[in-house]
Amino acid sequence: MALKATVFKAELQVSDLDRGYYETHALTLARHPSETDERMMVRMLAFALHANPALAFAGDVAADDEPGLWQRDLTGSIDHWIEVGLPDARTLRRAAGRSRAVTVHAYGRGADLWWSGARAELESIDALAVWRIAPPTSQGLAALAQRTMRLQCLVQDGDITFSDENTSVTVERSPLKASTATPR
Repeated sequence: MALKATVFKAELQVSDLDRGYYETHALTLARHPSETDERMMVRMLAFALHANPALAFAGDVAADDEPGLWQRDLTGSIDHWIEVGLPDARTLRRAAGRSRAVTVHAYGRGADLWWSGARAELESIDALAVWRIAPPTSQGLAALAQRTMRLQCLVQDGDITFSDENTSVTVERSPLKASTATPR
């Protein structure tokens, strides 16, 4: 018998002073049985950092042909492909061919090793931006995971705070590669 996804509901209030974006999103996330709370919450952070009315969680986190999140235009074309974790370089090359911009939020103890191995192959992709999420951040976000969540994300002068009613996580992230492309 196959295990079913666990459904999480979140009310996410995004106050991004740097982009001038202020919105509350009612989100439903299906956490695949193979997905950890840490990965799911890094997906939630990625949603908050790129929040846009057209941004959505992709269907299957285990599928190679779909990202963690994507932003599509009115024709269905992909404007922004957002990956979470340590994706394969081939997947990112395909993503760059299918979308205007690609962003990776790499996290976990293996992020530095992944980047040192993939850097040479990925540096030439102009549309690709890569961010490294520090382990204390991804672990702190995992601690916020509940089946029903009320979360806030504040972005101001490049500083990011992600919190619920009781706990606040200061997001530590660093750029590994900048992109020349921007989603619409």
